[in-house]
Amino acid sequence: MGYYQERDRSITNYQMFELGNTGLSFRGPQPHTLAQGDYFTCLGAAQTFGCFCDRPYPNLLANWLKLPVLNLGYGGAGPSFFLHNSALIDYINRGKFAIVQVMSGRSESNSLFDTGGLEYIRRRSDGEQLGSEPAYQELLTTCDRDFFNQIIAETRQNWVSSYQLLLSKIKVPKILLWFSEREPDYQLTYNNIYCLFGKFPHLINAQAIAQIIPFANDYIQCVSTRGMPQLLINRLTGYPTTLNLAYQRPDLGDKTSFYNDYYFSPEMQRDAATLLKSACQQYLY
Repeated sequence: MGYYQERDRSITNYQMFELGNTGLSFRGPQPHTLAQGDYFTCLGAAQTFGCFCDRPYPNLLANWLKLPVLNLGYGGAGPSFFLHNSALIDYINRGKFAIVQVMSGRSESNSLFDTGGLEYIRRRSDGEQLGSEPAYQELLTTCDRDFFNQIIAETRQNWVSSYQLLLSKIKVPKILLWFSEREPDYQLTYNNIYCLFGKFPHLINAQAIAQIIPFANDYIQCVSTRGMPQLLINRLTGYPTTLNLAYQRPDLGDKTSFYNDYYFSPEMQRDAATLLKSACQQYLY
């Protein structure tokens, strides 16, 4: 059923389905056709998946463009996730065009952590698996500043290299999407892990983005906070309900709330779709 569907089933039905022989489940509805050029793809992380949203930007665009969408949004994914799963790139290249979300830097591997392209990582020194927040928090409190900065710089450069490779492997027209509550430029500070990461996409700044934009056909920037925080409504009762956003993630603590203050709201999803529409239309014919 998938982690998000199990966690969020009282809020939204994601219509999860397993994609071909990939062994991976993605958000539906499942496209009625995956014939060459008869659909488009959106790849990214939870923001493209569309947590707590009945109609995330891929679905809105599919309706407006009258073209089926294959939503390849995957929780915690970074660019390396798609490089590690080459079958997904085949699906992307069979589509008419692709929207590529700017994903988090904390899902990128470095000399200390092996991420496998996802947010839940393995520490190379002892093989322990843990979330990126506690992993980097420990690093922040135990390492000297110069070494810490070296790891952050390495992680960013690996992220840039992974994106350049991913975009090079995508042969159909590709629209790079910055989708965030903040502008690309931000000042890294060391007060705590949240100041370090910054708002999603974590660790990524304008300098990193500038190195990957030339590898895409178009670049769309959507910065919005509309509808945040989002009141969670039980889809069966119609009443507000609580949910633990850190479901089955004890490393993140208890994040039970009536509000979603992390995943992007339906209003933000509409803002992204509105900005993307004209860029997509040029690739329909």
